[in-house]
Amino acid sequence: MRIKKFTNYITEAKNLHMEHLEDSLFNEGGAGVAEAIRFLESVADMLSGNAGSEFGVTVKWDGAPAIFAGVHPDTGKFFVSSKSLFNKNAKVNYTAADVDANHQGGLADKLKAALTYLPKIGIKGILQGDLMYTDDVSTKKIDGESHYTFQPNTIMYAVPVDSDLGNKIKASKMGVVWHTKYTGDSIESLSASFDPDVSKLKANKDVWFTDANFRDESGAATMTNTETTDMNRHIKAAKSLLTKKVGKVADDIVANSRLQLEIKTYINANVRNGTLQGSASGFISYIDTKLQKDVDKVKSSAAKERKEVVRKTLIEMLSRNTKEIDSLFRLHAALTAAKLIIIRKLESVKSIGTFVRTDDGFKVTAPEGFVAVDHTKNQALKLVDRLEFSRQNFNAAKNWVSG
Repeated sequence: MRIKKFTNYITEAKNLHMEHLEDSLFNEGGAGVAEAIRFLESVADMLSGNAGSEFGVTVKWDGAPAIFAGVHPDTGKFFVSSKSLFNKNAKVNYTAADVDANHQGGLADKLKAALTYLPKIGIKGILQGDLMYTDDVSTKKIDGESHYTFQPNTIMYAVPVDSDLGNKIKASKMGVVWHTKYTGDSIESLSASFDPDVSKLKANKDVWFTDANFRDESGAATMTNTETTDMNRHIKAAKSLLTKKVGKVADDIVANSRLQLEIKTYINANVRNGTLQGSASGFISYIDTKLQKDVDKVKSSAAKERKEVVRKTLIEMLSRNTKEIDSLFRLHAALTAAKLIIIRKLESVKSIGTFVRTDDGFKVTAPEGFVAVDHTKNQALKLVDRLEFSRQNFNAAKNWVSG
């Protein structure tokens, strides 16, 4: 069975979707496991001061919406856009009238603010970032101290009022974190890279901006010998689980687009239910129920027969390989465990307070996560604690309205 090439780390063309490190197993099969391990070991080396500039880590800011801004290569005019920039019928906004025609609600309001203020910082080319706030900054007391707060998505960010950063936020009209830059002669040919040099942008009091690079000026994120040993133990377990037969089953799943989609959907369903531990029996039951619904909802006998063939073929394939599929889920768990050691270490460094709302007020939380970036290959993978953040994000009400 021919294995399709996986290209959804972040493609060079556009940064619209990013994969979890451990899901490399179900994106690239056996080769994905080696790639995930390479990323883990490279981040650990970086934290130990042994890696060069070719590898880095950025912080995932929980901003919304994603925003693109700069000089359109086809028109030479300044524009702003949402992720629809790369749609077949792109929504490109040069004026407030364009925003009104293309969008509505909270998204339209934020894009109008971006159109008003972002030209002031002299963007060359195109930048992509997370919009953190416009006119929705509040003042709240946290542990008896006044903070400027903003909550673009799930996480609420808090900056002490009596601080240099607090003064900048108070004076500004909007805040954005830039994480990707684009170059090219047309939208279709744009190439993405993950190291925008924001120092070349013009300072302007109306716009607070920064890049997403992880900085550890205190040295608190240096890996200890114990942490390195624990991470290597999980990596060793992952390698031992990847036998030739298990790797073949993983590659077969990757080659079957329906199975590949369903196994990742099953993992996300588990996250919603508070667990990352999957199993062959759980996955077979999940996909059997889903495919049976596909059979039941069609009316014609011919359509039912076609869908029943699909259901039986997939279930039979999975049932023949339950031992190997159980190993795949254990391998996935081992990669996750190694990743979490890295995440805990990265989380020990924080520049801005991050909180989530609870019935009792606010609870300190970690950042959304991190991104491991290989600059030489222009690849990136998410390092996110899915149970701590992704599950919250699945269920969270957003503070902005799309449109």
